[in-house]
Amino acid sequence: MSDRKGLVLVFTGDGKGKTTAALGLALRAVGHGMRVLVLQFVKGGWETGEIKAAAGLAGLEIRSVGAGFVHPGEEQGLSRHREAAGQALAEARAALQSGLHDLVILDEALCALGLSLVSLEELLTLISLRPPGMHLVLTGRGAPPEIVARADLVTEMREVKHPYHAGIAAQRGIEF
Repeated sequence: MSDRKGLVLVFTGDGKGKTTAALGLALRAVGHGMRVLVLQFVKGGWETGEIKAAAGLAGLEIRSVGAGFVHPGEEQGLSRHREAAGQALAEARAALQSGLHDLVILDEALCALGLSLVSLEELLTLISLRPPGMHLVLTGRGAPPEIVARADLVTEMREVKHPYHAGIAAQRGIEF
C-alpha cells in the first residue's frame, strides 16, 4: 500500500442503494488497479448479478458468506445466521490483517448488527484493525452513533418511493 489515507465509509439508511453504492465504489477502485474484497454478511444462497460480474473482473472478489436474509417469523432460528456471521467476521479480520486488499467492503454488516448476529464491539474492533492505507466500507440499515463517529464518510439512503409498494417484485439486475 502507498501512503494514501485509508477511509472508513458507511452507507446506511432505509432506502435502496447501499450495496449498489459500495459496488460502484468497488468498480471505480478496480479501474484504478486496486484490489477489492466484498464480504456479504447476510446475503447468500443465490447467484446475484454482482457475483457473476465479479467472476470476470480481475481485482474484485465477492464472497457471499451469509446464510441469506432473515425473514419475519424466522428470528427464533437464528443459529445458522449467527454461525455464518461469525464466519464473515473471521474472514473480515483475516482480510484486514492480510494486507492483500486496498478496499474491503463489509456488505450488510450493519444489518447483521441490527439482527444481533454480530456485536457492536466486534464491528468496532474490525474498524480498528484496518491498516492506515486501506479503505473500509460498511453497509446496512441503522448505523449506530459509535460507527458513525468512527467513519470518515457517512451517506444515508432515504426511501422516497419503491416499486415493491406498488406490488412489483424484486427484479434481476435491479435488486439482485
